[in-house]
Amino acid sequence: MIARLQPLPLQELRLLIEGRTWPVDQPIAGLVSLTPVRGQLRAFHHGSVLEVEGSAETIITLCCDRCLQTFNHALVATARERLEVGMAGPQEDEVVFAAEDPVECLDPGGSFDPERWLFEQLSLQLPLVNRCGADCPGPPLPRGEASDEAGGDPRWSALRSLG
Repeated sequence: MIARLQPLPLQELRLLIEGRTWPVDQPIAGLVSLTPVRGQLRAFHHGSVLEVEGSAETIITLCCDRCLQTFNHALVATARERLEVGMAGPQEDEVVFAAEDPVECLDPGGSFDPERWLFEQLSLQLPLVNRCGADCPGPPLPRGEASDEAGGDPRWSALRSLG
């Protein structure tokens, strides 16, 4: 059985020359999924930078924004991130914009929470628009009404009459 992800003090992680690897096979707090999140996560402490990389996948249920039907969606995340440890960073008047620069600063006396990191990475992969598929029927017609051939959905007839 795989142990649940637990926060690890950064001071302890700093002592691990090979870093730390976590196999993942569990539900993630805050993420409602049909299957456990499965994958792997690694963290390396390099002086003033914590390098984290991992991949995970699960299946979630979403509601289609168009027809309001629920559907299952595979959620897959692969990420690599560098997190700054401590207060060392650019001076006030120095601005650095580079893809490899750390974007978050961790307290050197604090902990790294692998479960929270995975939650954030998976949340970033959620679609902005939920569509059940290319053949989505769209919103259901009111009961007893059928689409008229010339104009489409009869609920738009009042607007068609204006044109």
